[in-house]
Amino acid sequence: MERQGEQAKTSRGEQTRALILETALDLFKENGYEETTMRAIAQRAGVALGNAYYYFRSKEHLIQAFYGRTHQELAGAARSILEREHGLRDRWLGVMYANLDLIEPYHRFAGILFATAADPQSPLNPFSPESEEARRESTAIYAEVIDGAKLRIPRDLKQELPFLLWLYHMGVVLFWIHDSSPGRTRTRHMVDRTVAILSNLIALASKPFMRPLRKAILKLMAELREDVPGEAYS
Repeated sequence: MERQGEQAKTSRGEQTRALILETALDLFKENGYEETTMRAIAQRAGVALGNAYYYFRSKEHLIQAFYGRTHQELAGAARSILEREHGLRDRWLGVMYANLDLIEPYHRFAGILFATAADPQSPLNPFSPESEEARRESTAIYAEVIDGAKLRIPRDLKQELPFLLWLYHMGVVLFWIHDSSPGRTRTRHMVDRTVAILSNLIALASKPFMRPLRKAILKLMAELREDVPGEAYS
């Protein structure tokens, strides 16, 4: 009986947490991120302000929870794709399309959030220390894309590729935010073409004539990663 009571309490807590998050996302869409207050979120959700702060210490924590939920959903959607596909292009393209499907309902919200997230000092910036967990979760998905691909990839490049694919992912999201085409067809066309091109370049990376260029690129990436929290080489 005691265990059942604890499970019921946990379930109610998860429901309340989800309600607060969904309410916050609705208000962010309606009023903008900066204009929405925690008090307004609590009132719309029908919970006490203190209860809202119990689950989320700030608006930034609400957005980080949104990031986390999105990555969990992508990881779930990617599982069947990665089990089914074995070529790098098909694995990568499948994950990118799955991500675009998941974020499409939030297109307007993403545009509103972009003004805040683009600020280098904002905790919502994808390169910020506060975003490190979400960044690592996303990078881990691309590590799976690479690890299961039937393709010979040089060890030094393979180590760096998950982060590079994550950077590409972020570039696609930025393009998607500014894409006004119906159903974001321009973004999907761009992804289809660029993934094909980049997959071919990765396949060529093991060729001896590509070694100098590969080393130069990896050296540059190592220098750039020093400014990304949790990403610099030890």
